[in-house]
Amino acid sequence: MTEETFYTTDVMALIPEIAADSIISRTLYSDERLKVVLFGFAAGQELSEHTSAHPAVLHFLSGEADVTLGDELKPAGPGTWIHMPPRLPHRIEAKTPVVMLLLMVKWK
Repeated sequence: MTEETFYTTDVMALIPEIAADSIISRTLYSDERLKVVLFGFAAGQELSEHTSAHPAVLHFLSGEADVTLGDELKPAGPGTWIHMPPRLPHRIEAKTPVVMLLLMVKWK
């Protein structure tokens, strides 16, 4: 997607059922400055530790997860909002099925 308007009244309806032992992702919007990805995690699934060159926001819509930010372990649940600066090591472990929005700000 590039330079389009994106509109939905129900973000949760955009993610299909999350199969056991899986992580699904769907890019909702992407242009030269912003990328928005909707994630669905089955219980017990995780994104292993990694970094990003871009600042990012994690917005948890449903479920319970543990998020490691650098050396800090934080709980995340519905409504949790996390801003991460570039190059911060982080990982996510779903305790229950989780739906999360990732908003990545791209620099030119």
